[in-house]
Amino acid sequence: MTSHQQPPNSDGADTKPSSAVTHKTPTLLDALIPIIALVCMLTTSVYLFSSDSSYGANQIALIMAACIALVVGVKNGYSWKEMEAGIVKSVSLSTGALLILFSVGSLIGTWILAGTVPTMIFYGMKILNPDYFYAASCLLCAVVALSIGSSWTVAGTLGIALIGVAAAMGLSTEITAGAIISGAYFGDKMSPMSDTTNLAPAVAGSELFAHIRHMVWTTTPSIIIALIGFLILGFSTESGEGVSNLATTMALIEQTYNPGLHLLLPLLVVLVLAYKKLPAFPTVILGTLAGAICAVLFQFDGVIKFVNDDSLPTLVALIKGVWVAMFDGYTANTGDEVLDSLLSRGGMSSMVNTVWLILCAMAFGGVMEKTGLLKRLLQGVLKLVTSSGSLIMTTLVSCIGANLITGDQFIAILLPGRMLKVEYEKHGLAPVNLSRALEDSATITSPLVPWNTCGAYMASTLGVATIAYLPYAFFNLVCPLISAAYARFDFKIERLAPAPTEEALA
Repeated sequence: MTSHQQPPNSDGADTKPSSAVTHKTPTLLDALIPIIALVCMLTTSVYLFSSDSSYGANQIALIMAACIALVVGVKNGYSWKEMEAGIVKSVSLSTGALLILFSVGSLIGTWILAGTVPTMIFYGMKILNPDYFYAASCLLCAVVALSIGSSWTVAGTLGIALIGVAAAMGLSTEITAGAIISGAYFGDKMSPMSDTTNLAPAVAGSELFAHIRHMVWTTTPSIIIALIGFLILGFSTESGEGVSNLATTMALIEQTYNPGLHLLLPLLVVLVLAYKKLPAFPTVILGTLAGAICAVLFQFDGVIKFVNDDSLPTLVALIKGVWVAMFDGYTANTGDEVLDSLLSRGGMSSMVNTVWLILCAMAFGGVMEKTGLLKRLLQGVLKLVTSSGSLIMTTLVSCIGANLITGDQFIAILLPGRMLKVEYEKHGLAPVNLSRALEDSATITSPLVPWNTCGAYMASTLGVATIAYLPYAFFNLVCPLISAAYARFDFKIERLAPAPTEEALA
């Protein structure tokens, strides 16, 4: 799905048992205790802190649940060193995501300083009509994500601009975030350049383009339903006072940043590099540097004004301005409260809370994997399988559960995929059914979980809480349901070809 990190090469838990210690096989109750505790604590967190729950309360819930899992692990014969190794391994899998998070913070800061984001907002307000803004945002993100294969890149570039346009027009930023994520994940999911689109068939044993063709049957109706939903919202929602103030807002942007197509060069750099399949981290870093260069070349006076220190030589002031934007973000001072709030963003420091959330989630997932609790949960779910349809629905539920437990979409693809592959063969189902189910669940629902790497990234980048945009991520909500309906009614489910008889081979 996203190009935010390299998929792990193993299923997480070590397969070599200790020669000195015998580990007890966890019971289903063992596996359920940390999960039930986590659900209770997260529910309490949301009740007490609402949309602010991801700013500390959820982190505490995840760590406490990890501690409970550690106690269960000790009961079953695992040492602290073994479980600590599992935590370290799990956290290491998120390193790529964390590096990208920090680099995106810097990118946002320099792009606003350079006038790139204000320029995208400026032109967006010119060409996008409030009535079809949500649907157009979804479609635009879908096309770009399809071409470059990265929902994260789309959200970190076009996404932040579209959020700005929505705020300037007085439209809902929550619905806009849902539209951005819907389009970005559709394009990412269907792109042969996406890492998860390659990972899912690799795990399931299907061919890449056969996998993509099979996904058409679930993703096409899902994106159509999403677009219809966004059109209905667009035509039925009042745009607010922002529309009447568009001329004022655009005049302020023009006066402060002097927008022009040349300021979109950093965006072009990122899109070209992503299309060329350069890894995400260097792509974003180079995009950040392109923004810094544009800021120095085209926003000379603005950078000096941003630093606001007459004692510094000009060159030193320029360096300091870019430096501050990278680590602490940009602070706008246009005189308009709404516009200033919109453009005062970015910096590596703005991502610290998200990194905290991801580390806690990966620690919990690491303990669950290392102690075999996650595997035991999946084995328990397999007991519900009675038919081909129930197997596919079990896959969907397992992947969504893995997203909730492990906080990482790659693990949510790998673990259920490897464990269920044999079951698909037993039921005579072609591998494309498994690879499609993995994408329709693990990939699609990852941005809907606040502590998942994808959910945390989207919330931080777009500036909208996961819980706030979740009801409007129509594509991500509908696609698993359509996949489940296909399984229930045995529609577009491919069977394995029967083995040739001896007579046919003769």
